[in-house]
Amino acid sequence: MTYDDFSTLRVHQADGVAWVTLDHAPVNVLGAALGGDLKRFAETVATDETVRVIVLQSANEDYFVAHADMEWMLDGTTLMALADEDGDARLNPLQQLNERFRALPQITIAKLRGRLRAGGAELAMAADMRFAAAGRTWLAQPETRMGIFPGGGGTQYLNRLVGRPRALEIVLGAELFPAELAERYGWVNRTLADDELDAFVDALARRIAALPAGVAAAAVQALDAAEASGAVPHLHEEAQAHVRVYPSPEHVVERIRTALQAGAQTPAGEHDLEGLLDAVPYSTTA
Repeated sequence: MTYDDFSTLRVHQADGVAWVTLDHAPVNVLGAALGGDLKRFAETVATDETVRVIVLQSANEDYFVAHADMEWMLDGTTLMALADEDGDARLNPLQQLNERFRALPQITIAKLRGRLRAGGAELAMAADMRFAAAGRTWLAQPETRMGIFPGGGGTQYLNRLVGRPRALEIVLGAELFPAELAERYGWVNRTLADDELDAFVDALARRIAALPAGVAAAAVQALDAAEASGAVPHLHEEAQAHVRVYPSPEHVVERIRTALQAGAQTPAGEHDLEGLLDAVPYSTTA
């Protein structure tokens, strides 16, 4: 199979590993273009037996994936166009996309540098493992600062990784977490020195890809069975709850519109997105 027809992804294959580089300037916003390419890649690679391990990485060292497209708060048309006709109709399109990655038969590894917030963090959590560059990586779920909450699988994935109390802190506190603290919480597997990250992940990916056929899949099946739920069970409930806050009321939409005009989704504005959002007050008449 070939993977050379994407506009926002670059795929390199060797030794049973597919390195998928996200390359959607300026900040890797997860919108129609990147979301569409990720969906098509996942559909194709799911049946590619030559790929045993997938490594997700970014061409932009400042942003893994900034977050989902804020324009979707203003108009969700292109978001709904990502809906998976063959997927669970009870899930929203971002949940469907992330579940495609979470359910891939290959082992998936997210190699993290830069900022990843909201939909970007959810995409990373859909991977089997996450490794981050120390001092170079920050994660956040800032959706409550936008008047919503993580709705692309984030509440369910977080609970599974860090437990309810820390998930509540991450979601309701909406702060930017350095990779070192994220590691302590269990949000990422481990942090490594920036100049060691690539070699570590590449060696791990190649080692897994070289296992005898069926070994990795059997191990995953056994480990999943060890969990009380076996998988991520409550996405339907997350989807039902999320329709209470999205599509958003007009005063929230206007706030996001103001944030976009102030620099959200630009490199300058994304550096301190939390501060930018806090500088845009909610309407007192809502």
